[in-house]
Amino acid sequence: MKTTQAGTARAPRAGQSTARPNTHEMVVIHRGLRREARLLVELIAAVAPGDTARARVLGDHFRDYRLGLTGHHHGEDAYLWPPLMARVDLEADLVLRMEGQHERVAASLAAADEALPAWERRAGEAERDTLVSLLTEHRTVLREHLDDEEESLLPLAARHLSADEWDRLGEHFLTSTPKPKLLFFLGMVLEDANRAERAAMLAGLPLAGRLLWRTVGRPAYARRVRAVRRTAAPR
Repeated sequence: MKTTQAGTARAPRAGQSTARPNTHEMVVIHRGLRREARLLVELIAAVAPGDTARARVLGDHFRDYRLGLTGHHHGEDAYLWPPLMARVDLEADLVLRMEGQHERVAASLAAADEALPAWERRAGEAERDTLVSLLTEHRTVLREHLDDEEESLLPLAARHLSADEWDRLGEHFLTSTPKPKLLFFLGMVLEDANRAERAAMLAGLPLAGRLLWRTVGRPAYARRVRAVRRTAAPR
């Protein structure tokens, strides 16, 4: 989604909080995305030729990863770039660079998605190696974007966006993601979070959501991890 520069900074809307956003939560989310991009390459590369059952497990996992990453980026396209472009005249090139990186990440995901069914059908060695090559390229493009976003874009967002504007990213993800997938994505984000980060992320949920995570989501995520990573290479 392309945006256009809208000019000078705007004052906050009536009733809008002027509190600064906690952009570190984006770093925690990125940590999970980096991990899963790496593991997809390692796990698929380890699948023996002909193991179609394993190919289906990992194919489903890739599709969930793609859903989460795409939803995350769509939220930025809709709720991060437009307000920043409206008030960062001297740094608009940075926002445009982020948009271009999103397009390259999306193209790399689409290429892997297109190659996936051929590998799932018979788990052939050639099809596997093609998919691994495409996922490796995807990981390279993704890491470039995430590193750049954390170093250059998040400080900009912390200076120019309100907490209310920032929170729209999370609200978009919650409303646009299929409900059965939300607990999985929460687990994906929390897995490598430290104690303070985990507490902060869970504190943003309503009580019912926290209870659902502890009673249903956390054990379900643990089962999913065991099934997906049973041949993962050591970290």
